[in-house]
Amino acid sequence: MATKIRLARAGSKKRPYYHVVIADVRAPRDGRVIERIGSYNPMLEKGDEKRVVLDIERATYWLQSGAQPTDRVERFLDAAGLLKRTAKNNPNKAKPGAKALERLEEKKAAEEAAKEAAAAPAEEAPAEEAPAAEEATAE
Repeated sequence: MATKIRLARAGSKKRPYYHVVIADVRAPRDGRVIERIGSYNPMLEKGDEKRVVLDIERATYWLQSGAQPTDRVERFLDAAGLLKRTAKNNPNKAKPGAKALERLEEKKAAEEAAKEAAAAPAEEAPAEEAPAAEEATAE
């Protein structure tokens, strides 16, 4: 039987609380579990020792039995020193979305138009003054 070490949600609306459980991969998130080995309370401060509570011995047993942790549980196990978590790399995460790219292009186009508008009157102004200066000298 394929097992996972994952979080099962408990707690009320907008007040999350999770149990760290061992469950069959086919079982629903909050459904049937094999064993509960800890808890996670994201409402507590990050430095609080009660934020993540794990039964280290049982977690070690289940890891040796072949249970696969989810990403979040893998972070907890890494912090506890049971597992070495490899750093993930998602280069697309930092890229802006389609709407943001569209806004940037519009902004660049507006800036270029403003520069052209500012440069055009500056070039025309001396040309207008030159004939006026010639007329003044001719009279």
